[in-house]
Formats: sequence, C-alpha cells, structure tokens
Amino acid sequence: MNIHEYQAKELLAKYGVAVPKGIPAMSVEEAVEAAKQLPGPLYVVKAQIHAGGRGKGKFKELPADAKGGVRLAKSLDEVRAHATEMLGNTLVTIQTGDAGKQVQRLYITDGVDIGKEFYLALLVDRATSRIAVVASTEGGMDIETVAHDTPEKITTITIDPATGLMAHHGRAVAKALGLTGDLAKQAQSILKGLYDTFVATDASQIEINPLAVCPTAEGDKLFVLDAKVGFDSNAMFRHKDLAELRDLTEEDPAEIEASKYDLAYIKLDGNIGCMVNGAGLAMATMDIIKLNGEFPANFLDVGGGANKEKVTAAFKIILKDPAVKGILVNIFGGIMKCDIIADGIVAAAKEVNLSVPLVVRLEGTNVQQGKDILANSGLPIVAANDLGDAAKKIVTEVRKAA
Repeated sequence: MNIHEYQAKELLAKYGVAVPKGIPAMSVEEAVEAAKQLPGPLYVVKAQIHAGGRGKGKFKELPADAKGGVRLAKSLDEVRAHATEMLGNTLVTIQTGDAGKQVQRLYITDGVDIGKEFYLALLVDRATSRIAVVASTEGGMDIETVAHDTPEKITTITIDPATGLMAHHGRAVAKALGLTGDLAKQAQSILKGLYDTFVATDASQIEINPLAVCPTAEGDKLFVLDAKVGFDSNAMFRHKDLAELRDLTEEDPAEIEASKYDLAYIKLDGNIGCMVNGAGLAMATMDIIKLNGEFPANFLDVGGGANKEKVTAAFKIILKDPAVKGILVNIFGGIMKCDIIADGIVAAAKEVNLSVPLVVRLEGTNVQQGKDILANSGLPIVAANDLGDAAKKIVTEVRKAA
C-alpha cells in the first residue's frame, strides 16, 4: 500500500525526521489558506499522485510548455494560479503511463534554498533478508539511471535484524554522502528516524529523493524534500491507522475489487488474461505466453485456498479488461482442488456470457473430476495437457479470433 507525499512526511516527522513545513489542500482556496500559514515568501505547490517524476511531468489539458506538477510560487496569487491549473487536471509522468493520473490533492510547502541534493532509501533486500540502506550523492535524479551509468556513486548497506541499526551504519551513510561535522550527525539522526519508521510501520520501502542540504539562519540543515513510503499490505491488519490513509482513487478499480476477495491482481498491457494459483507459477505462465509471441494482460494469483466464489470473482475481474482477447487458466491443485476450480470456471463463464477463447490446464488433486466438469459444461473450453501446450493453444486461439 502506498501513501501520498504529504502523508509520508507527516508520518516521518513523528519519528524525528526533519521535513519542511507543509499543508495539504483539496481545493484552490485551501491551497491559498495553506500558503498563508507558511513563512514565505517562497512556496512550493506540489501535485499529489502516486507516481514519481511529477516535476518533469506534463498536464494533458494544458499547453505543452506549461509547467509540471511541482512549481515554485513567490506570492499567494501564484499559489492560486498554480493550484487552479493543477487541480482536476491529468498529470502524465514517466511512471503513470500515457493515461496519467488526475490531480485531486495538493501539498503546499515552505520554500527552501537547496545547496546539495542526495538520494537515500530503505528497502527490503530479498537476497539477504535484511533491510538495506541505499545512499547516493546523485540526489534529484532517477536512481535507475544513476545505477546504470555511474554505479560507483551508489552505496548499499544492509542491517542485521539481530542488532538493528547501529552507530556505524549512520557513519557509513554520512561517509557515502560526503558529509562531515554537524551535517554528518544530522544524517545519522535522519537515518535513525527512517529506520524506526520502517520497522514500526512494516514498511516495504521508504525513498527520499532528494535529501537536501539547505542553508538557514542557524547554519546548514538536512531536510527531506520528497518522500515516497510503501507498506507491506499483508501487515495492514496491524496498522488500522495507516490503512485509513489509503487513497482508492489512486488505484486501479480492478485491483481494488480483487483485494476484496484477497486476490493478488496486477493489470498489465497484454491481451491474454491469466488466472493461476501461486505467484511463481503465475510468473512462469506469463513468461511462457511471451515466449509464444503474445503478452499477458494481468498477473492474477487466486491463492492456495480459493473457493468457487473467489474463482468466479477472479474471472469477472479479468473479463472487465477490454484488452483481454483470451484467457489462460493454469492451476496446480494441491490445497486447492481442481474440481472446485472447474466449478468456478463454469459458473463464471456462464454468468458473464464468455465471448473470448478460454484454455484451461489443470493438474493435481481431483484433476480428473475437474476435467470432467469442464468437458460436460457445454462451454467451448479448450483443454491443455501441460503449460507449454496451454500457452500454444491460447496464443493460437487468440490469433484465430483476431
């Protein structure tokens, strides 16, 4: 689960992380009133969507030379003008795709001078089963580009869960960023706040880009100028307060519907819908579809204990995607019985008046009963013997129907 920048900063501030003062706004008037509460005379008006690259993004409804989703304002009139242009319009960034996202919230922050920008992130390192800290002197840039072009400018430090964050981790991060003296101490303090937030909230990633050195009357200060925070959705039952921060308007409606049935669904850009049990098998299924020349329309894992209702819901979700020209069901029945899956497939196909090719590969517990149910359903279901056979058959059927 992801949250907006303003929510992330409010959360980080509770753990002692230094962030500039900012106030969210849902309307133009709220944006102006928010600016009035800030010191000024420089303000930053920031579009709030769940996507990066906002500053370089473009609004669909505005001229091509219009400014992006992060703008400086030197007066309340400029705040009003920027808010008027942003709210209700669609911001397209490198991460949103061509569809973009409609801006429904703004974040008005105090403007600061920036001396130097850094990149700092905490994430789960699957290879080591530890929290990893990623630090780079190249803040403000796309970290993937930095990793590709200048990997030597990225430092990764893993933290042993048995010891937790130690003083030497903070010193290593400060060194990686080239910070000394008081700024090094500030970096260590910010790292501690980020780590405490990460552990306490069951976060999956906290990305700070940029972490900036800002000259102030009291000397140079480190501030978090942008923050992206994502949580482990499986842990949200422990964090009812964080679950309330979820913004459903930022999520795909099909993914929201899938979550109601505890289905793992992600929409993709292909034309063959997939329904599989098990994440690994789902990935293999998508790979073999691509190997045969077509592309998967979704990732959908119905899980190991799906029932008829769950399977029917999964089918409906797949078929709501107009790009789907065929469906491949690939089930290995262990905990999940093949006859239950077959009942769900038949019920769903009849209920939605299936109009696209359907290929089903069943294997495992009660497989023969499942195949008999499909064969006797009266529906034009194509049976497959194995995964390779299933992929070839669905690709053939889709191309035949095109």
